Amino acid sequence: MIDAPIARVWAVLRDFNSHDQWHDVVAESRIEGSDRGDQVGCVRSFTLKDGNRIREQLLTLSDTDYKSTYCIVEATVPLQRYVATLKLKPVTDGDRTFWHWESTFATPPGQERELREMVARDVYEAGFANLRRYLGQGGDRRGAAGAAMPQALPLPARRSVLHRYGGPEVLQAGDGEAPAPNAGEVRIRQRAIGVNYFDVYLRKGWIPSMLPLPGVLGMEAAGTVVDVGANVNGVLPGDRVAYLGAQPGAYCSLRTVPAEWVVRLPAAVADEVAAAMLLKGITADFLLRDLGHVRAGTRLLVHAAAGGVGLLVCAWASRRGAIVIGTVSSEEKARVAREYGCAHPIVTREHRFADTVQAQFGGVDVVIDGIGDAAREENFAALARRGHWISLGQASGALQPISADRLVQKSITFSRPVVFDYVATQAELAERATRVWNALADGTLKTPPIERHALGDAAGAHERLESRRTIGALVLIA
Repeated sequence: MIDAPIARVWAVLRDFNSHDQWHDVVAESRIEGSDRGDQVGCVRSFTLKDGNRIREQLLTLSDTDYKSTYCIVEATVPLQRYVATLKLKPVTDGDRTFWHWESTFATPPGQERELREMVARDVYEAGFANLRRYLGQGGDRRGAAGAAMPQALPLPARRSVLHRYGGPEVLQAGDGEAPAPNAGEVRIRQRAIGVNYFDVYLRKGWIPSMLPLPGVLGMEAAGTVVDVGANVNGVLPGDRVAYLGAQPGAYCSLRTVPAEWVVRLPAAVADEVAAAMLLKGITADFLLRDLGHVRAGTRLLVHAAAGGVGLLVCAWASRRGAIVIGTVSSEEKARVAREYGCAHPIVTREHRFADTVQAQFGGVDVVIDGIGDAAREENFAALARRGHWISLGQASGALQPISADRLVQKSITFSRPVVFDYVATQAELAERATRVWNALADGTLKTPPIERHALGDAAGAHERLESRRTIGALVLIA
Protein backbone atom coordinates (compact mmCIF):
# COMPACT_ATOMS: atom_id res chain seq x y z
CA MET A 1 0.00 0.00 0.00
CA ILE A 2 1.31 3.46 -0.95
CA ASP A 3 0.04 6.48 1.00
CA ALA A 4 -0.52 8.66 -2.06
CA PRO A 5 -3.32 9.07 -4.64
CA ILE A 6 -3.18 6.66 -7.57
CA ALA A 7 -2.62 9.43 -10.12
CA ARG A 8 0.47 10.63 -8.25
CA VAL A 9 1.92 7.11 -8.00
CA TRP A 10 1.15 6.40 -11.65
CA ALA A 11 2.73 9.67 -12.77
CA VAL A 12 6.02 8.27 -11.45
CA LEU A 13 5.70 4.62 -12.48
CA ARG A 14 4.40 5.21 -16.01
CA ASP A 15 7.79 6.73 -16.86
CA PHE A 16 9.78 3.59 -17.67
CA ASN A 17 12.99 5.49 -16.96
CA SER A 18 12.09 6.88 -13.53
CA HIS A 19 13.40 4.00 -11.40
CA ASP A 20 16.88 5.47 -10.98
CA GLN A 21 15.21 8.40 -9.17
CA TRP A 22 13.39 6.33 -6.55
CA HIS A 23 14.80 2.77 -6.45
CA ASP A 24 18.01 2.47 -4.40
CA VAL A 25 19.18 -0.62 -6.28
CA VAL A 26 19.51 1.31 -9.58
CA ALA A 27 22.67 3.32 -10.17
CA GLU A 28 21.83 4.94 -13.50
CA SER A 29 19.38 4.40 -16.34
CA ARG A 30 18.66 5.70 -19.83
CA ILE A 31 16.16 5.08 -22.62
CA GLU A 32 17.88 3.85 -25.75
CA GLY A 33 17.50 5.76 -28.99
CA SER A 34 15.09 8.68 -29.19
CA ASP A 35 12.07 6.96 -27.65
CA ARG A 36 10.10 8.49 -24.79
CA GLY A 37 9.91 6.82 -21.40
CA ASP A 38 6.21 6.08 -21.87
CA GLN A 39 6.48 4.76 -25.43
CA VAL A 40 5.54 1.11 -25.80
CA GLY A 41 8.50 -0.76 -27.21
CA CYS A 42 11.13 1.52 -25.67
CA VAL A 43 14.16 -0.13 -24.05
CA ARG A 44 15.78 1.06 -20.83
CA SER A 45 19.42 0.23 -20.21
CA PHE A 46 20.48 0.49 -16.59
CA THR A 47 23.23 -0.43 -14.18
CA LEU A 48 22.63 -1.76 -10.69
CA LYS A 49 24.72 -0.56 -7.77
CA ASP A 50 26.25 -4.05 -7.50
CA GLY A 51 27.61 -3.66 -11.04
CA ASN A 52 25.11 -5.81 -12.92
CA ARG A 53 23.70 -4.44 -16.18
CA ILE A 54 20.15 -5.00 -17.49
CA ARG A 55 18.18 -4.03 -20.61
CA GLU A 56 14.38 -4.15 -20.30
CA GLN A 57 11.64 -3.43 -22.86
CA LEU A 58 8.24 -1.86 -22.17
CA LEU A 59 5.61 -4.18 -23.66
CA THR A 60 2.31 -2.55 -22.68
CA LEU A 61 1.16 0.63 -20.95
CA SER A 62 -2.44 1.48 -20.04
CA ASP A 63 -3.37 4.81 -18.47
CA THR A 64 -6.94 3.53 -18.16
CA ASP A 65 -6.02 0.42 -16.14
CA TYR A 66 -2.87 1.90 -14.51
CA LYS A 67 -0.98 -1.15 -15.75
CA SER A 68 2.28 -1.88 -17.55
CA THR A 69 4.25 -4.99 -18.50
CA TYR A 70 7.89 -5.33 -19.42
CA CYS A 71 10.53 -8.00 -20.03
CA ILE A 72 14.26 -8.46 -19.74
CA VAL A 73 15.96 -8.35 -23.13
CA GLU A 74 19.52 -8.83 -21.90
CA ALA A 75 21.12 -9.04 -18.45
CA THR A 76 24.21 -10.09 -16.58
CA VAL A 77 21.83 -11.41 -13.89
CA PRO A 78 20.74 -14.98 -14.86
CA LEU A 79 16.99 -14.27 -14.96
CA GLN A 80 15.63 -16.11 -18.00
CA ARG A 81 12.40 -15.28 -19.86
CA TYR A 82 11.67 -12.61 -17.26
CA VAL A 83 8.28 -10.85 -17.73
CA ALA A 84 6.91 -8.47 -15.08
CA THR A 85 3.51 -6.87 -14.60
CA LEU A 86 2.84 -3.74 -12.56
CA LYS A 87 -0.73 -2.69 -11.75
CA LEU A 88 -2.18 -0.01 -9.48
CA LYS A 89 -5.63 0.09 -7.89
CA PRO A 90 -7.22 3.00 -6.00
CA VAL A 91 -7.94 2.62 -2.29
CA THR A 92 -10.70 5.06 -1.34
CA ASP A 93 -9.90 4.85 2.36
CA GLY A 94 -7.41 7.68 2.69
CA ASP A 95 -7.02 8.15 -1.08
CA ARG A 96 -4.17 5.63 -1.19
CA THR A 97 -2.88 3.19 -3.81
CA PHE A 98 -2.56 -0.59 -3.88
CA TRP A 99 0.47 -1.63 -5.93
CA HIS A 100 0.55 -5.16 -7.38
CA TRP A 101 3.91 -6.15 -8.86
CA GLU A 102 4.71 -9.67 -10.04
CA SER A 103 6.97 -11.50 -12.47
CA THR A 104 7.61 -14.90 -13.98
CA PHE A 105 11.07 -16.15 -14.90
CA ALA A 106 13.29 -19.20 -15.14
CA THR A 107 16.73 -19.67 -13.58
CA PRO A 108 19.76 -21.89 -14.03
CA PRO A 109 19.45 -25.15 -12.06
CA GLY A 110 20.25 -24.72 -8.38
CA GLN A 111 19.74 -20.92 -8.33
CA GLU A 112 15.94 -20.93 -8.03
CA ARG A 113 15.74 -19.92 -4.37
CA GLU A 114 18.57 -17.41 -4.52
CA LEU A 115 17.15 -15.54 -7.50
CA ARG A 116 13.55 -15.75 -6.28
CA GLU A 117 14.54 -14.14 -2.97
CA MET A 118 16.67 -11.55 -4.73
CA VAL A 119 13.74 -10.43 -6.90
CA ALA A 120 11.27 -10.50 -4.00
CA ARG A 121 13.48 -8.76 -1.45
CA ASP A 122 15.91 -6.54 -3.38
CA VAL A 123 13.64 -5.56 -6.27
CA TYR A 124 10.02 -5.63 -5.10
CA GLU A 125 10.07 -5.15 -1.33
CA ALA A 126 12.85 -2.60 -1.55
CA GLY A 127 11.06 -0.91 -4.43
CA PHE A 128 7.85 -0.55 -2.41
CA ALA A 129 9.77 0.99 0.49
CA ASN A 130 11.79 3.25 -1.79
CA LEU A 131 8.74 4.63 -3.59
CA ARG A 132 6.92 5.23 -0.27
CA ARG A 133 9.90 7.25 0.88
CA TYR A 134 10.14 9.05 -2.46
CA LEU A 135 6.51 10.12 -2.41
CA GLY A 136 6.48 10.79 1.32
CA GLN A 137 4.31 9.39 4.08
CA GLY A 138 0.65 10.33 4.58
CA GLY A 139 0.55 12.70 1.62
CA ASP A 140 3.56 14.70 2.95
CA ARG A 141 5.55 15.94 -0.01
CA ARG A 142 8.85 15.62 1.89
CA GLY A 143 10.86 12.43 2.05
CA ALA A 144 11.96 10.62 5.17
CA ALA A 145 15.26 12.51 5.20
CA GLY A 146 13.45 15.84 4.94
CA ALA A 147 14.41 16.51 1.33
CA ALA A 148 11.79 18.33 -0.73
CA MET A 149 9.93 15.96 -3.05
CA PRO A 150 9.29 16.90 -6.70
CA GLN A 151 5.91 18.22 -7.68
CA ALA A 152 3.76 16.38 -10.23
CA LEU A 153 5.38 16.62 -13.63
CA PRO A 154 4.06 17.53 -17.07
CA LEU A 155 2.93 14.49 -19.06
CA PRO A 156 3.41 13.99 -22.81
CA ALA A 157 0.35 14.44 -25.01
CA ARG A 158 -0.41 13.80 -28.66
CA ARG A 159 -2.26 16.64 -30.34
CA SER A 160 -3.44 18.11 -33.61
CA VAL A 161 -1.93 21.55 -34.13
CA LEU A 162 -2.12 24.27 -36.76
CA HIS A 163 0.74 26.67 -37.49
CA ARG A 164 -1.23 28.73 -40.00
CA TYR A 165 -4.88 29.40 -40.72
CA GLY A 166 -6.49 27.77 -43.71
CA GLY A 167 -8.18 24.62 -44.95
CA PRO A 168 -8.31 21.22 -43.23
CA GLU A 169 -4.79 20.44 -44.43
CA VAL A 170 -3.29 22.88 -41.89
CA LEU A 171 -4.16 20.44 -39.08
CA GLN A 172 -1.02 18.41 -38.38
CA ALA A 173 -0.27 15.71 -35.80
CA GLY A 174 2.31 16.70 -33.21
CA ASP A 175 3.55 16.21 -29.66
CA GLY A 176 3.05 18.44 -26.66
CA GLU A 177 2.65 18.36 -22.89
CA ALA A 178 -0.16 18.64 -20.39
CA PRO A 179 1.16 20.54 -17.36
CA ALA A 180 0.54 19.30 -13.84
CA PRO A 181 -2.68 20.81 -12.49
CA ASN A 182 -2.42 23.98 -10.43
CA ALA A 183 -4.94 24.92 -7.78
CA GLY A 184 -8.45 24.68 -9.22
CA GLU A 185 -7.38 22.59 -12.22
CA VAL A 186 -7.93 19.03 -13.42
CA ARG A 187 -5.74 16.95 -15.73
CA ILE A 188 -7.73 14.60 -17.97
CA ARG A 189 -6.72 11.61 -20.09
CA GLN A 190 -9.02 12.21 -23.06
CA ARG A 191 -10.61 9.40 -25.04
CA ALA A 192 -13.17 11.26 -27.20
CA ILE A 193 -13.12 14.87 -28.43
CA GLY A 194 -16.08 16.74 -29.86
CA VAL A 195 -15.76 18.29 -33.32
CA ASN A 196 -17.98 21.36 -33.85
CA TYR A 197 -18.43 23.76 -36.73
CA PHE A 198 -17.08 26.50 -34.49
CA ASP A 199 -13.72 24.73 -34.80
CA VAL A 200 -13.84 25.44 -38.53
CA TYR A 201 -14.25 29.18 -37.89
CA LEU A 202 -11.16 29.15 -35.68
CA ARG A 203 -9.15 27.06 -38.14
CA LYS A 204 -9.92 29.57 -40.90
CA GLY A 205 -8.67 32.43 -38.72
CA TRP A 206 -12.01 34.19 -38.36
CA ILE A 207 -11.34 34.82 -34.64
CA PRO A 208 -7.53 35.08 -34.41
CA SER A 209 -7.63 36.61 -30.93
CA MET A 210 -9.20 33.38 -29.66
CA LEU A 211 -6.68 31.08 -31.35
CA PRO A 212 -3.19 32.58 -31.64
CA LEU A 213 -0.73 30.50 -33.64
CA PRO A 214 0.46 27.86 -33.19
CA GLY A 215 -2.88 26.70 -31.87
CA VAL A 216 -4.92 23.65 -30.92
CA LEU A 217 -8.64 23.49 -31.71
CA GLY A 218 -11.49 21.96 -29.76
CA MET A 219 -13.84 23.11 -27.01
CA GLU A 220 -14.97 19.83 -25.43
CA ALA A 221 -13.85 16.29 -24.66
CA ALA A 222 -14.49 13.32 -22.39
CA GLY A 223 -12.16 10.97 -20.56
CA THR A 224 -10.76 10.10 -17.14
CA VAL A 225 -9.26 12.34 -14.46
CA VAL A 226 -5.53 11.71 -14.04
CA ASP A 227 -4.93 14.10 -11.15
CA VAL A 228 -6.31 17.30 -9.61
CA GLY A 229 -4.84 20.43 -8.11
CA ALA A 230 -5.51 21.92 -4.72
CA ASN A 231 -9.00 23.22 -3.86
CA VAL A 232 -10.75 20.96 -6.38
CA ASN A 233 -13.98 19.43 -5.11
CA GLY A 234 -16.39 17.03 -6.75
CA VAL A 235 -13.99 15.06 -8.94
CA LEU A 236 -11.24 12.59 -8.06
CA PRO A 237 -8.53 10.77 -10.00
CA GLY A 238 -10.16 7.93 -11.90
CA ASP A 239 -13.53 9.67 -12.35
CA ARG A 240 -15.04 9.69 -15.82
CA VAL A 241 -15.76 13.27 -16.84
CA ALA A 242 -16.56 15.56 -19.74
CA TYR A 243 -15.80 19.24 -20.07
CA LEU A 244 -16.84 22.30 -22.04
CA GLY A 245 -14.68 25.42 -22.02
CA ALA A 246 -14.42 28.82 -23.63
CA GLN A 247 -10.77 28.38 -24.62
CA PRO A 248 -9.80 26.00 -27.45
CA GLY A 249 -7.24 23.25 -26.97
CA ALA A 250 -9.16 19.95 -26.82
CA TYR A 251 -7.63 18.24 -29.88
CA CYS A 252 -5.12 16.32 -27.75
CA SER A 253 -4.78 13.10 -25.77
CA LEU A 254 -4.19 14.74 -22.39
CA ARG A 255 -5.25 18.19 -21.20
CA THR A 256 -5.24 20.29 -18.04
CA VAL A 257 -8.36 22.46 -17.66
CA PRO A 258 -10.12 24.57 -15.02
CA ALA A 259 -12.27 22.44 -12.72
CA GLU A 260 -15.30 24.68 -13.33
CA TRP A 261 -15.41 23.38 -16.92
CA VAL A 262 -15.78 19.77 -15.77
CA VAL A 263 -18.83 17.59 -15.09
CA ARG A 264 -18.89 13.97 -13.99
CA LEU A 265 -20.45 11.46 -16.37
CA PRO A 266 -23.25 9.03 -15.48
CA ALA A 267 -22.21 5.40 -15.91
CA ALA A 268 -24.70 4.98 -18.76
CA VAL A 269 -23.15 7.77 -20.87
CA ALA A 270 -20.16 6.55 -22.89
CA ASP A 271 -17.21 8.85 -23.53
CA GLU A 272 -17.97 9.10 -27.26
CA VAL A 273 -21.60 9.97 -26.55
CA ALA A 274 -20.55 12.65 -24.05
CA ALA A 275 -18.12 14.20 -26.52
CA ALA A 276 -20.80 14.14 -29.23
CA MET A 277 -23.57 15.56 -27.05
CA LEU A 278 -22.33 17.85 -24.26
CA LEU A 279 -21.90 21.11 -26.18
CA LYS A 280 -24.60 20.29 -28.71
CA GLY A 281 -27.11 19.13 -26.09
CA ILE A 282 -26.54 22.19 -23.91
CA THR A 283 -26.94 24.36 -27.01
CA ALA A 284 -30.28 22.68 -27.78
CA ASP A 285 -31.31 23.25 -24.16
CA PHE A 286 -30.79 27.01 -24.11
CA LEU A 287 -32.11 27.49 -27.65
CA LEU A 288 -35.44 25.90 -26.77
CA ARG A 289 -35.78 26.97 -23.14
CA ASP A 290 -34.10 30.36 -22.86
CA LEU A 291 -34.38 31.90 -26.33
CA GLY A 292 -37.09 30.17 -28.36
CA HIS A 293 -39.49 29.50 -25.45
CA VAL A 294 -40.60 26.55 -27.55
CA ARG A 295 -43.81 24.83 -26.41
CA ALA A 296 -46.79 23.00 -27.88
CA GLY A 297 -47.81 24.58 -31.19
CA THR A 298 -44.64 26.63 -31.71
CA ARG A 299 -43.72 26.69 -35.40
CA LEU A 300 -39.97 26.03 -35.39
CA LEU A 301 -37.65 26.08 -38.40
CA VAL A 302 -34.27 24.37 -37.90
CA HIS A 303 -31.53 24.66 -40.51
CA ALA A 304 -29.14 21.72 -40.91
CA ALA A 305 -31.76 19.57 -39.22
CA ALA A 306 -29.71 16.39 -39.69
CA GLY A 307 -26.59 17.87 -38.08
CA GLY A 308 -25.36 17.30 -34.54
CA VAL A 309 -27.27 20.21 -32.99
CA GLY A 310 -30.16 19.95 -35.44
CA LEU A 311 -31.11 16.38 -34.54
CA LEU A 312 -31.12 17.17 -30.82
CA VAL A 313 -33.17 20.33 -31.32
CA CYS A 314 -35.69 18.47 -33.47
CA ALA A 315 -36.09 15.65 -30.96
CA TRP A 316 -36.44 17.92 -27.93
CA ALA A 317 -38.79 20.36 -29.67
CA SER A 318 -40.95 17.53 -30.96
CA ARG A 319 -41.30 16.15 -27.42
CA ARG A 320 -42.45 19.63 -26.34
CA GLY A 321 -45.21 19.51 -28.95
CA ALA A 322 -43.71 21.97 -31.43
CA ILE A 323 -44.33 21.89 -35.18
CA VAL A 324 -40.81 21.09 -36.35
CA ILE A 325 -39.73 22.09 -39.87
CA GLY A 326 -36.15 21.53 -41.01
CA THR A 327 -33.94 22.20 -43.99
CA VAL A 328 -31.59 19.45 -45.20
CA SER A 329 -29.48 18.93 -48.29
CA SER A 330 -30.49 15.39 -49.30
CA GLU A 331 -33.30 12.85 -49.12
CA GLU A 332 -31.15 10.64 -46.89
CA LYS A 333 -30.77 13.48 -44.41
CA ALA A 334 -34.51 14.12 -44.60
CA ARG A 335 -35.14 10.50 -43.61
CA VAL A 336 -32.85 10.75 -40.60
CA ALA A 337 -34.31 14.11 -39.54
CA ARG A 338 -37.82 12.57 -39.57
CA GLU A 339 -36.60 9.77 -37.31
CA TYR A 340 -35.45 12.37 -34.80
CA GLY A 341 -38.67 14.40 -34.72
CA CYS A 342 -38.52 16.75 -37.73
CA ALA A 343 -42.01 16.18 -39.09
CA HIS A 344 -41.57 18.49 -42.09
CA PRO A 345 -38.12 18.33 -43.71
CA ILE A 346 -37.44 20.55 -46.73
CA VAL A 347 -34.73 19.29 -49.09
CA THR A 348 -32.75 22.18 -50.57
CA ARG A 349 -29.11 22.77 -51.44
CA GLU A 350 -29.65 26.40 -52.45
CA HIS A 351 -31.15 27.61 -49.17
CA ARG A 352 -34.59 28.20 -50.70
CA PHE A 353 -37.35 27.45 -48.21
CA ALA A 354 -39.36 30.59 -47.44
CA ASP A 355 -42.13 30.04 -50.02
CA THR A 356 -42.75 26.50 -48.76
CA VAL A 357 -42.77 27.63 -45.13
CA GLN A 358 -45.22 30.46 -45.78
CA ALA A 359 -47.49 28.36 -47.99
CA GLN A 360 -47.73 25.39 -45.62
CA PHE A 361 -47.42 26.99 -42.17
CA GLY A 362 -48.05 30.72 -42.56
CA GLY A 363 -44.50 31.45 -41.44
CA VAL A 364 -42.59 30.30 -38.38
CA ASP A 365 -42.37 31.62 -34.85
CA VAL A 366 -38.71 30.71 -34.36
CA VAL A 367 -35.87 30.04 -36.80
CA ILE A 368 -32.59 28.50 -35.65
CA ASP A 369 -30.03 29.48 -38.26
CA GLY A 370 -26.50 28.14 -38.60
CA ILE A 371 -26.22 28.95 -42.29
CA GLY A 372 -25.35 32.63 -42.11
CA ASP A 373 -25.55 35.20 -44.88
CA ALA A 374 -26.69 32.85 -47.67
CA ALA A 375 -30.00 32.33 -45.84
CA ARG A 376 -30.44 35.94 -44.74
CA GLU A 377 -33.29 37.01 -47.04
CA GLU A 378 -35.04 33.64 -46.87
CA ASN A 379 -35.07 33.81 -43.08
CA PHE A 380 -36.73 37.23 -43.15
CA ALA A 381 -39.32 35.95 -45.59
CA ALA A 382 -40.01 32.74 -43.64
CA LEU A 383 -40.58 34.39 -40.27
CA ALA A 384 -44.11 35.16 -39.11
CA ARG A 385 -45.00 38.42 -37.39
CA ARG A 386 -43.36 38.68 -33.96
CA GLY A 387 -41.06 35.84 -34.98
CA HIS A 388 -37.66 35.31 -33.39
CA TRP A 389 -34.52 34.70 -35.44
CA ILE A 390 -31.67 32.94 -33.59
CA SER A 391 -28.37 33.24 -35.47
CA LEU A 392 -26.32 30.30 -34.25
CA GLY A 393 -23.57 30.14 -36.87
CA GLN A 394 -22.36 31.22 -40.27
CA ALA A 395 -21.38 28.17 -42.29
CA SER A 396 -21.97 30.02 -45.59
CA GLY A 397 -20.14 33.17 -44.52
CA ALA A 398 -20.33 36.00 -42.01
CA LEU A 399 -23.79 37.45 -41.48
CA GLN A 400 -23.87 41.08 -42.59
CA PRO A 401 -25.23 43.71 -40.16
CA ILE A 402 -29.00 43.65 -39.76
CA SER A 403 -30.89 46.92 -39.71
CA ALA A 404 -33.29 47.59 -36.85
CA ASP A 405 -35.62 49.15 -39.44
CA ARG A 406 -35.72 45.83 -41.26
CA LEU A 407 -36.65 43.95 -38.10
CA VAL A 408 -39.45 46.36 -37.27
CA GLN A 409 -41.26 45.53 -40.51
CA LYS A 410 -42.64 42.36 -38.87
CA SER A 411 -41.72 43.09 -35.24
CA ILE A 412 -39.00 40.45 -35.54
CA THR A 413 -36.56 39.93 -32.71
CA PHE A 414 -33.02 38.75 -33.28
CA SER A 415 -30.43 37.08 -31.05
CA ARG A 416 -26.91 35.81 -31.54
CA PRO A 417 -26.04 33.62 -28.53
CA VAL A 418 -22.74 32.10 -27.42
CA VAL A 419 -23.04 28.85 -25.51
CA PHE A 420 -20.41 29.79 -22.92
CA ASP A 421 -22.54 32.65 -21.62
CA TYR A 422 -25.21 30.08 -20.73
CA VAL A 423 -22.77 27.97 -18.69
CA ALA A 424 -20.86 30.83 -17.10
CA THR A 425 -20.68 29.07 -13.73
CA GLN A 426 -20.01 25.48 -12.82
CA ALA A 427 -23.51 25.26 -11.32
CA GLU A 428 -25.10 26.36 -14.60
CA LEU A 429 -22.98 23.89 -16.54
CA ALA A 430 -23.91 21.03 -14.21
CA GLU A 431 -27.62 21.91 -14.33
CA ARG A 432 -27.77 22.01 -18.11
CA ALA A 433 -25.62 18.89 -18.51
CA THR A 434 -27.90 17.03 -16.10
CA ARG A 435 -30.92 17.98 -18.22
CA VAL A 436 -29.16 16.58 -21.29
CA TRP A 437 -28.25 13.28 -19.57
CA ASN A 438 -31.77 12.97 -18.13
CA ALA A 439 -33.34 13.61 -21.53
CA LEU A 440 -31.10 10.91 -22.97
CA ALA A 441 -32.05 8.49 -20.18
CA ASP A 442 -35.82 8.98 -20.49
CA GLY A 443 -35.86 8.76 -24.28
CA THR A 444 -36.57 12.41 -25.01
CA LEU A 445 -33.23 12.46 -26.80
CA LYS A 446 -31.47 9.61 -28.51
CA THR A 447 -27.83 9.49 -29.38
CA PRO A 448 -27.21 11.04 -32.80
CA PRO A 449 -25.23 9.08 -35.39
CA ILE A 450 -21.56 9.46 -34.49
CA GLU A 451 -18.80 9.53 -37.10
CA ARG A 452 -15.43 8.66 -35.58
CA HIS A 453 -12.00 9.81 -36.69
CA ALA A 454 -8.60 9.24 -35.11
CA LEU A 455 -7.05 12.25 -33.40
CA GLY A 456 -4.29 12.15 -36.00
CA ASP A 457 -6.91 12.48 -38.75
CA ALA A 458 -8.45 15.73 -37.55
CA ALA A 459 -7.95 17.11 -41.06
CA GLY A 460 -10.11 14.31 -42.48
CA ALA A 461 -12.81 15.04 -39.93
CA HIS A 462 -12.85 18.71 -40.96
CA GLU A 463 -13.04 17.80 -44.64
CA ARG A 464 -16.08 15.64 -43.89
CA LEU A 465 -17.70 18.31 -41.74
CA GLU A 466 -17.43 20.95 -44.46
CA SER A 467 -18.53 18.60 -47.23
CA ARG A 468 -22.19 18.70 -46.08
CA ARG A 469 -22.21 14.90 -46.38
CA THR A 470 -22.16 14.14 -42.65
CA ILE A 471 -25.16 13.19 -40.54
CA GLY A 472 -25.12 13.69 -36.80
CA ALA A 473 -21.96 14.34 -34.79
CA LEU A 474 -18.22 13.87 -35.38
CA VAL A 475 -15.72 12.93 -32.68
CA LEU A 476 -11.99 12.37 -32.56
CA ILE A 477 -10.74 9.28 -30.74
CA ALA A 478 -7.53 9.86 -28.80
